[in-house]
Amino acid sequence: MAETLRDEIKEKILNGYYKCEKELTLSIFSGKWKIVILWHLGVEGPHRFSELQRLFPKISHKILTNQLRELMEDGIVHREVYPEIPPKVEYSMTELGMTLLPIVEMMYEWGRNRMNEIKQEMHISENDVNK
Repeated sequence: MAETLRDEIKEKILNGYYKCEKELTLSIFSGKWKIVILWHLGVEGPHRFSELQRLFPKISHKILTNQLRELMEDGIVHREVYPEIPPKVEYSMTELGMTLLPIVEMMYEWGRNRMNEIKQEMHISENDVNK
């Protein structure tokens, strides 16, 4: 299983960098787009790169590629290349990645609940958002 982990994380483990297991988890999650990538792959199933780009129009091609690459190196996401023309590539959650889904879903629920509380405190209705 250690072969499916970024070298930088392996090095930190070997050097005793992580004082707490939560730090390892945060290292896997760190990256602006990783949580939402994991949520879409885990809840909706496999996605092609172009589908992910459409889901996140503000993310650059380079950043999406890097985030997916790190998730693959950590054994969280699998990249499947289909032998057809034009090439078809899909990204999906691995078995290990699926073990993170309950955490991601809890983060989503917490964020949704907190957002609703903030809107109520600010007296903002759904109609006022995105105007």
